[in-house]
Amino acid sequence: MPETGARAARDFDIFIIGGGINGCGIARDAVGRGYSVGLAEMNDLASGTSSGSTKLIHGGLRYLEHYEFRLVREALMEREVLWRNAPHIIWPMRFVLPINKGLRPAWLVRLGLFLYDHIGGRKLLPKTRTLDMRSDPAGKPLKGNYRRAFEYSDCWVNDARFVVLNARDAAERGASIRTRTRVTAARREGTSWLIDLEDLRSGTVETVRARYLVNAAGPWVDHVISGVLGRNDVHNVRLVQGSHIVIRRKFDDPRAYFFQNADGRIIFAIPYEDDFTLIGTTDRDYKDDPKDVAITDEETDYLCASASEYFAEPVRREDIVWSYSGVRPLFDDGASKAQEATRDYVLKTEEADGEAPMLHVFGGKITTYRKLAESALAKIEDALGAKGGPWTHEGALPGGDFPFDAYEGEVTDLGQDYPFLEAGFAARLVRLYGTRARKILGNALSIEDLGRHFGKDLYEAELRYLVAQEWAVTGADVLWRRTKRGLHLNAEETAAVDAFMRELAVASH
Repeated sequence: MPETGARAARDFDIFIIGGGINGCGIARDAVGRGYSVGLAEMNDLASGTSSGSTKLIHGGLRYLEHYEFRLVREALMEREVLWRNAPHIIWPMRFVLPINKGLRPAWLVRLGLFLYDHIGGRKLLPKTRTLDMRSDPAGKPLKGNYRRAFEYSDCWVNDARFVVLNARDAAERGASIRTRTRVTAARREGTSWLIDLEDLRSGTVETVRARYLVNAAGPWVDHVISGVLGRNDVHNVRLVQGSHIVIRRKFDDPRAYFFQNADGRIIFAIPYEDDFTLIGTTDRDYKDDPKDVAITDEETDYLCASASEYFAEPVRREDIVWSYSGVRPLFDDGASKAQEATRDYVLKTEEADGEAPMLHVFGGKITTYRKLAESALAKIEDALGAKGGPWTHEGALPGGDFPFDAYEGEVTDLGQDYPFLEAGFAARLVRLYGTRARKILGNALSIEDLGRHFGKDLYEAELRYLVAQEWAVTGADVLWRRTKRGLHLNAEETAAVDAFMRELAVASH
C-alpha cells in the first residue's frame, strides 16, 4: 500500500469525504497550510466524475453563450498556472473550429474567441488565427464544404492522474488518504465530528474525530447529506450524464476539432493516446445511481452522427473501441436544459455557535479545482482560524518539477539514462510520471530488469510502483485510470494484469 501520511491518526482538523479532483485538491491545499487532514474515498481515486471528463483544461468557450463570464475568466487564468504545475500531464493543444453555415455566424464565433484570448491573462498560449480549410491540413479529414475555420488554444490533461497526483502530494505532506473506505455515518459531538469509517477491503470499522467536515462526494453529495447525515428530502444537484466514444485514429493532425451541432450543442474530436481519437461529450439528465452510469444507444448514435456531419469518412458504431461515461454533479440552478445548467461551483457551509462546521461542495470543473480549493480553505479558515496562506499557485505536482516547456528534454534525458528504453516508452513514462519515472526504473540496466512483461510497454516494475505509490488495487485502476494501457492490450493480457494485481493486493493488505 502507498504511504498515506498520518495513517494512524484518529483526530484531524479537517476530514474530507470524496477522492475526486475537488476532494483531493482541498486535501492538498489544506495540509500544505498546516492543517491535519484525513480523506476517505469509497472506491478508487478519480473513479467517478473526475475520470469521465473530456480531459481538457479549458475556459469553456461555449459557456460565454450562457454569460458565465466569471467562470470562463477564472478558468482561462488557471490554464497556464496548471500547465506550469504539471507539465508532464498537462500540455497545450490547438483546436480547429470549422464555420458551419446556418449555425453560429463567423463574426459571432470570432467575437467569442477574441474575448477568449483576452479576458484570461493569456501569456504563453498562442492566440486565435483564421484558417483556409481548402489549403490547411486540418481540412483534409473533413468534408469539402468547410472553407473557413478558426484555430485557438486550450490545454489537455490526463484527468485521472491529475487527481492521483494531488492525493500523492497531500499524502507526502502528511494527509491520511484512505481509498476503498466508506463513510457510514457522521455525527456532531459539540465542536467536533465523529466519523465512522468502514474499510471495504478488510471489513474493519473505526471512528475518527475532526473539527471540520467537507462533503466533496461529487455525484453522491446529496447521498452523503441524506444517507450519512440522516436528512430527508435533499435535492441540491442536477446530475448530467456526459459520454464519450474512442475510435481508431481518425486523422494524423495533432490538433483537435471543435464541432458545432445543429441542435446548438458541441462535441470535440481529440487526438488520444497516440493511436486513437476521442469524441464527446453528450449532455443529458441522469436519474439513476451514478455508479451504474454507462453510455446509452441514443448517445452512441448521437456522437457518431454528429462527428459524421463533419468527417468525410463517417464514424460508425463498429469503429468504437472503448466508451466511457461520467455524471457531472451540477448545482441545480433550475436551467431548462442540461447543457445550460451552470458549470460553476457552489460552496455551502453549515455552522452554528457551539456546533462542528461542515462544507458542501456542489459542481465545479476540473480546470477550476485549485481555485475551488482556495475558496473552500477561506471558509475553513473562518471557522478554524488561519494557518499558512495560499501556496498552490506555484506548487508543482509530483513529477512536474521541470520547466513547462521542457517535456521533450526530459524524454531525451530519460532515454540517455536508460538507453534500453524505446523512444515511445520513454515518452510515455515522462507523460505519466514526469521526473518520477526514474522511481519506476530504479537501477534497471536492461528491459528484463523491469520484471514480467504484460504486453505493449507495460512491465511489472510499473505495476508495483502504482500499488506502492498511487493506491492502485485492481487491474482497472491501472489499465483504465492510471495508464490507459487497456486500450493497447488484448483480452489475455488484460486478464494477466487483473490476476497479478489481485496477487499484489492480497500481499499488501
